[in-house]
Amino acid sequence: MTSEESSSKLDKIVAQARQESDQREKGYRAKSLKMYPHVCGRCAREFNRANLQELTVHHRDHNHDNNPQDGSNWELLCVYCHDNEHSRYVDSSYGNLVTDEAPSEETYNPFAGLSDLLKNK
Repeated sequence: MTSEESSSKLDKIVAQARQESDQREKGYRAKSLKMYPHVCGRCAREFNRANLQELTVHHRDHNHDNNPQDGSNWELLCVYCHDNEHSRYVDSSYGNLVTDEAPSEETYNPFAGLSDLLKNK
């Protein structure tokens, strides 16, 4: 397989994935906009036809494939609150800095043998 054929095949796969994602998003976005009032679930900003494109559907469990028909995994957020929510989610994946483990005991002592050196003077 030449690199041109490989590139063409990859382009087709990417295009198909984007198309399927767009179709999936249109389905749950339309349903959520019918279910919920056009208000951001975090900042309570209200939306109308003129700015409705700034209202996004957020998946509470961050799984875009989890789309129950009752909308229990969705909430409407403005683009700013949605970005903030995803930033906080990414930040949380770095782990908790506070641990329950006891700190490990250090074994290196930079002053080991210092008293012996001072005695010889």
